Amino acid sequence: MNIQHNPILNVQKAAQLYTEKDGVPVKYLCTSSISKSGAVAADIFYRVTPHPEFGNKYFGLFVNHEGHLMITNADKIEDLEFDMVEVEGQLHYSQHRHDYRSVGNGITIDGGRDYFRASFVDRDSFTRKTLKIKDGEFVNAD
Repeated sequence: MNIQHNPILNVQKAAQLYTEKDGVPVKYLCTSSISKSGAVAADIFYRVTPHPEFGNKYFGLFVNHEGHLMITNADKIEDLEFDMVEVEGQLHYSQHRHDYRSVGNGITIDGGRDYFRASFVDRDSFTRKTLKIKDGEFVNAD
């Protein structure tokens, strides 16, 4: 899947840092709110084994309103759906409920995990798809 992401941080550097720190592979998945109605996005990462102290496989990195880098348990990400639009072979998603995003061809999307709204000139210029995350991968929500 050719999913287009808009990370907050340098996600390659963060994944490498946590891979070395924790001694297990860590990979970036997406940038999203971790709650249905959330209005703040975090870069979401996945590790196959649960964290030995906290027990989570997913974690999010975000910058709070004071400009501080924060980390949070993001295991709830598997409970959420990602409504996406496919435009010219690329999948695009809104990161949180107030993330109004232009994705090309006159198409905009909004709503994050809370709702799906698309504005467009030509309905045939995109396809809507719904995905979710399972075991560190995007899969069809069916």
